[in-house]
Amino acid sequence: MRKLIVLSFISLDGVMQAPGGPEEDRTGGFKYGGWMFGYSDDFLLKVMVKQMGKPFDLLLGRKTYEIFAAYWPKVNTSENPFATRINNAKKYVVSRTLTKLDWNNSQLIEGDVWNEIKKIKEQDGPEIQVHGSGNLIQMLLKYDLVDELWLKVFPITLGVGKRLFAEGTIPSGFKLLESELSPSGVIIASYECAGEVETGSFGLDAPSEAELARRKRLKEKR
Repeated sequence: MRKLIVLSFISLDGVMQAPGGPEEDRTGGFKYGGWMFGYSDDFLLKVMVKQMGKPFDLLLGRKTYEIFAAYWPKVNTSENPFATRINNAKKYVVSRTLTKLDWNNSQLIEGDVWNEIKKIKEQDGPEIQVHGSGNLIQMLLKYDLVDELWLKVFPITLGVGKRLFAEGTIPSGFKLLESELSPSGVIIASYECAGEVETGSFGLDAPSEAELARRKRLKEKR
């Protein structure tokens, strides 16, 4: 079974919209595009090179696919460590409106999307990475198709914007696999899904009947 891994840049309050630039995604009048720029450093670059260093396929929503397709084919592959890997990767695209994909090695997922993604996971091949694609991630979580979350949490709050865990997120437990802290204060944390949410209580247990009887006897002796 191939792993499906979500890679996300998020703010402290969970916003994942347009981390890379002002024009990346202005949906809803979002005006903070490019918010991760001031925190990027060589440490974070090395993390991304490591996480994208092995072979991978991509699973993308329509908006992220269009952003990537307009950008990565134009990048100088000799100057950017990610360009060749992303351009050559197999791209699976989930969209209700796209009918033709011009970016090389791209395939539109049609029909019963979630069963098709399950079938793709069952095929031989490299891990499947999801970048951006906020709405798609919500559905992947809902259908229990996400195996791991590789998050970069930036020391900034935005207040508005699309969130990684939006309303309707399915409750789930996660296990921390590894974590690091960049010099600029970015928390790099990777998690794997660990089943249902476990609950409990720190409240004092109600005394047993025997304990109540003991207290009564002590009180009567006073």
